[in-house]
Amino acid sequence: MAEENMTLVTEFVLTGLTHHPKLKMPLFLVFLVIYLITMLGNLGLIALIWKDPHLHTPMYLFLSGLAMADASTSSSVTPKMLINFLSKNHKISVAECFTQFYFLGSSATTECFLLLVMAYDRYVAICNPLLYPVVMSNSLCTQFISASYFVGFLHLVIHVGLLVRLTFCRSNIIRYYYCEILQLFKISCTDSTVNMIVLLNFSVFIQAFTFLNIIVSYIKVLFAILKKKSEKGRRKAFSTCSAHLLSVSLFYGTLFLIYVCPGSGPVEDKENMFSLLYTIIIPLLNPFIYSLRNKEVIGALRRLMKK
Repeated sequence: MAEENMTLVTEFVLTGLTHHPKLKMPLFLVFLVIYLITMLGNLGLIALIWKDPHLHTPMYLFLSGLAMADASTSSSVTPKMLINFLSKNHKISVAECFTQFYFLGSSATTECFLLLVMAYDRYVAICNPLLYPVVMSNSLCTQFISASYFVGFLHLVIHVGLLVRLTFCRSNIIRYYYCEILQLFKISCTDSTVNMIVLLNFSVFIQAFTFLNIIVSYIKVLFAILKKKSEKGRRKAFSTCSAHLLSVSLFYGTLFLIYVCPGSGPVEDKENMFSLLYTIIIPLLNPFIYSLRNKEVIGALRRLMKK
């Protein structure tokens, strides 16, 4: 028995969202449709911004970077989940598990910094409109996007590097529908204290730093909007910023519920639901949040359809 317990795990088993066979096909169809719409919405938005010269501005370049991060987030989780709905074998190799975590985590980190630079972009546009063309050039915008992705990729290299040092021999059951890092810590037979400390410090710093700067930017934007004399100008500014704030609220609110207020026991089911918001629903909603009330995007879509 002791020898069995010390057998090193080479693959994990994902429990998924449900154990009820009758629910698996309906859930497969629902999440398949969601995934297809997510990819169509995000990749379609990127293609539209790339195709229409009127949208070659910093705000839309940032938006295309965000759409790419959302597509990556969804693609890192959903295909494996869809396969597991149809398969009785829910196994995932250690290497595949770490790879899934890497791309999901790097996309999330990238999104934190992209939401920050988007907030800075709106701050400059509304609070210093005369300086906007000088301060926010397309080349600087591209550098901001590249830096956001670089930090995201580098950040996860640290965590995956620390994960590799862990061994797994207690259990190979991950009670999630994807390779969630806190679940990996629970089933590790190596002391994961260092991993937890590094994860906590980096997560708190990145999320707190980006979130607080976003809030400060939008508070300044709000005061600038209220000072505007033109009702039309106020409406346009509020319309643009409300979409950004809705996206920020959904993203950071979900991360807060998952990692700052984690539960135990039955509450783990709620954490699974919160994770669905973060990994699947937010990437689905973002392209529509930014597009449906945006006259420039709708105008670009109409021009494309006419051609």
